[in-house]
Amino acid sequence: MASTETTAKDRDGGDLAGLEAGLDALETVQTGRRPLRQTLREKVLPPVVAVALVLAVWQALVSFGIVDDPTKLPSPGAVWDVLREAWLQGELLGYIWTSVSRGLLGFFFALLIGTPLGLLVARVKVIRAAIGPILSGLQSLPSVAWVPPAVIWLGLNNSMMYAVILLGAVPSIANGLVSGVSQVPPLFLRAGRTLGATGLKGTWHIVLPAALPGYVAGLKQGWAFSWRSLMAAEIIASFPDLGIGLGQLLENGRNASDMAMVFEAILLILTVGIAIDLLVFSPLERWVLRSRGLLVRS
Repeated sequence: MASTETTAKDRDGGDLAGLEAGLDALETVQTGRRPLRQTLREKVLPPVVAVALVLAVWQALVSFGIVDDPTKLPSPGAVWDVLREAWLQGELLGYIWTSVSRGLLGFFFALLIGTPLGLLVARVKVIRAAIGPILSGLQSLPSVAWVPPAVIWLGLNNSMMYAVILLGAVPSIANGLVSGVSQVPPLFLRAGRTLGATGLKGTWHIVLPAALPGYVAGLKQGWAFSWRSLMAAEIIASFPDLGIGLGQLLENGRNASDMAMVFEAILLILTVGIAIDLLVFSPLERWVLRSRGLLVRS
């Protein structure tokens, strides 16, 4: 009888040890470097194939005469020639830098304003009741609507551009932080208060780290609104003294009825938006998720 009980205990102990080992294995994050071939196959090849398919369809529409009017749809080769000419003349990087520098600086200002505003709205009930609906309404307002009043208030200058960016990006950043704070488990806040993390200390050490996923999502959306707002401002309020950014390039192509230039501007705007997302926000988002055990490197 004693032998039977001992065997049962050993079996239960072995099952428990096996379960713990399995859980430990699930929680183990693989830190080995991903093979280059696997990276190329899983990360690089799919977008390259997608771009190639788009270019093939585009060229087919032109080659088979489905769209035979070059003033409506230029060939990929014609757009490439325009891009190459702008590069050889040293103008291409100037177009990109004019818009990117404005966009990043405007986004930085929006970050400085939107972050404390989001904390106030999230943590103070009276302010949330008063300003929360306004922020949501501003977020749904098209950015182009701010261009005419900004021109009237500030004139045709860079300050007008930054004002449009702020009005487009601040609501998204603030609402992202409000959403992140709202999803912080109350247990975290009670534990923080028990350990003495109250007031600003609790906000810095408990609330902000716990709300980081929502905040990063708000930053990502805020950048998208910043970029779109800037393009709207550059298209509508083009002025020689402002320099030629990507929005102005797009408007110049429209005024000249040069569809190759129009497509050049569209491709550059799209490329910059994708590059900023891939180089800045996607790594930041993966780091936040991985640090919380929500993303395991395979």
